[in-house]
Amino acid sequence: MTQGRADIYERITAQIVAAIEAGAGDYKMPWHHQGSAASRPINVASGKPYRGANVLMLWIAAENAGYSGGLWGTYRQWAELGGQVRKGERATPIVFWKISRPDQGEHADNGDSADDGGRVRFFARSYSVFNVDQVDGYTLPAMPVLPETERLAHAEAFYANLQIPTVYGGSEAFYRPSTDTVHMPPFEAFHEPAGHYSVLFHEGLHATAAKHRCDRDLSGRFGSEAYAFEEIIADVGSSMLLADLGIAVHPRPDHAAYIASWLKVLKNDTSAIFTAASKAQQAADWMWSQQTSQAALAA
Repeated sequence: MTQGRADIYERITAQIVAAIEAGAGDYKMPWHHQGSAASRPINVASGKPYRGANVLMLWIAAENAGYSGGLWGTYRQWAELGGQVRKGERATPIVFWKISRPDQGEHADNGDSADDGGRVRFFARSYSVFNVDQVDGYTLPAMPVLPETERLAHAEAFYANLQIPTVYGGSEAFYRPSTDTVHMPPFEAFHEPAGHYSVLFHEGLHATAAKHRCDRDLSGRFGSEAYAFEEIIADVGSSMLLADLGIAVHPRPDHAAYIASWLKVLKNDTSAIFTAASKAQQAADWMWSQQTSQAALAA
């Protein structure tokens, strides 16, 4: 079903705003997760992970309904795999874009596009998907779970491959653009390893804004709210990455300083969360590209 872009923006933004407001009391945001199999939404037919704003939508749906699986698909996709969506089950809407470029024709993009102007035209198409927990007759394939020690070691190696200068010491975590350095408290300052990597990857996401990485500057569009908007990007992007790595992302009390400004940004601009998710996905993609680059250098 093709809908106006403004209608889709408004409908999905309203759901994300409601999820943020519902979790504001204990700082739980829609992108926090347990690092479990349900943490990374994957399309059952293609085996590919969903991207951008669609990840947020599926995280919200899974949290609200208590789904334990991470596989999603359309009614037809489940049927083609021998599954049957149970009668009365409610679908979750996601968005795909038809992107028209004068020099490249049209192609589809699965949810992480942001209209930044120019001659590119976007046509929004809404799809309805169902979680594996809503389906009968489908045998969930075995999904081996790495021991925590291996997942943490993988996260450590992943971050090291980014080659972002990182300084340990002190009691605060932040990224300093003037020196292009991430500053972190020592590992033992955190109650659990997942907390350390959650903060480390959050600050690493900020570092991707540098010109020689993703060259991210939103000050012109968001003005005084640009800092709050950058915090959304860092939070969402690091949550996407840690879902890939199987590491939990828990609520943080320092979100209290941002929640009101996050809500203001999203309510004032219904396309803002799509831009944030797109920028977060771009940063995550850059981080994944560095894994390939470093592997090639080592070969």
